[in-house]
Amino acid sequence: MSTLAGRPIGATSLDAFRGRALAAVRPLALGRVEELLGLQLRVTGLRAGVGDLVEIEAPYGVLLAEVAASSTAGLVCLPLGRTAGVQVGAAVRSTGGPLTVRVGEALRGRVLDGLGRPVDGGPDLELVDGLELVEVDGVAPDALSRPRIDTQLGLGVRALDALVPCGRGQRLGIMAGSGVGKSSLLSMIARGTDAEISVIALVGERGREVREFIENDLGPEGLARSVVVVATSDAPPVERLRAAFVATRIAEWFRDAGRQVVLMMDSLTRVAMAQREIGLSAGEPPATRGYPPSVFALLPRLLERAGTSPSGSITGLYTVLVEGDDLQDPIGDTARSILDGHIVLTRRLATAGHFPSIDVLESISRVTGAVTTPEQRGDATLLRRMLAAHRSVKELVEIGAYVPGTEPDADAAIARMPRIEAFLRQDMDDQTPAADTWQLLRGLVSA
Repeated sequence: MSTLAGRPIGATSLDAFRGRALAAVRPLALGRVEELLGLQLRVTGLRAGVGDLVEIEAPYGVLLAEVAASSTAGLVCLPLGRTAGVQVGAAVRSTGGPLTVRVGEALRGRVLDGLGRPVDGGPDLELVDGLELVEVDGVAPDALSRPRIDTQLGLGVRALDALVPCGRGQRLGIMAGSGVGKSSLLSMIARGTDAEISVIALVGERGREVREFIENDLGPEGLARSVVVVATSDAPPVERLRAAFVATRIAEWFRDAGRQVVLMMDSLTRVAMAQREIGLSAGEPPATRGYPPSVFALLPRLLERAGTSPSGSITGLYTVLVEGDDLQDPIGDTARSILDGHIVLTRRLATAGHFPSIDVLESISRVTGAVTTPEQRGDATLLRRMLAAHRSVKELVEIGAYVPGTEPDADAAIARMPRIEAFLRQDMDDQTPAADTWQLLRGLVSA
């Protein structure tokens, strides 16, 4: 057996030692910054693959950048920090690989930036025991290896648990315009869900809202079983994009460890906007509403990584900021085609003080039949029928032109409407277990 400093070492340790020794004596290859234009830097004299990180000499230290494109003219790199002071001719060194992050149980209760570095004032992750280093880009589970979704995951929101039931391993989109309550609903779910751990990605959020979300909406109890990844709106586009993949990779580690995880991302639209900035800077042609083709290739690659696996599950909840309340905008339409259901929030309900402002008739879960019993589905269907009938005659009722007895479902809805409204409305601090929700629904429709 080989020895090192008088101690025996195994084959694996010896290989690792040899690798470090060879890396230490390998000649250092340096490139140079050839051009800085907008969001991109062009680097020459260096070999690196697309997705690899490079280190650029900057007045304040080292600037990290990610290789976005490669050509005979050099590498197109997108900075992960501010470029102030970087000059043409600055030295560039390849790190030899893509972005990596540390994952493990010790991440519970931590707040990280978009590159997986702590921003909560806690200890550096390199000093924390039990964490392992992994690449951010993972691989989605094989389609035939995914167990079927057959168990409901309680979200603590009555309107969702009864009328848009979510299964463990499902992916749901929360779709609405700005200021309608997507983030508030997400924070309500974070506190009310019965999942073992929550991974929350705040992408492109206002800096003011981050601390409010962590301290007020999430709270100490919610944070203790969560990992929060933050990339505010002023972060470079690559960091905003990578925040989504960092959060997904952390959730994957917990899933592979056998946990039932909820991954909440606010918002998927801002991830797509970050990729739009990156794609246009790399020279891609704009397509639908200015989004380059890479955006529509990125979304399924990100979203398919959530879901079930043989060891655990990731339930994905993604907010989608639709432009001008138009649910047919490119990102909203693409997300709906990939996800396993969608929750629609309307400005009409929000302005009326109805919280959560969920339009249950426009919302749908594609796994309802697999996670609910026939009795539960029957109760939910009956409530939907009453709500649909009430919507069709609402204007007639308001002007006194509706004749009772014309529509039995409408008559039942009108008689029960105060109780239905009380069932669908819910305060932020009110979390209702799924079992209690089904009992309340049974009492509501059978009265």
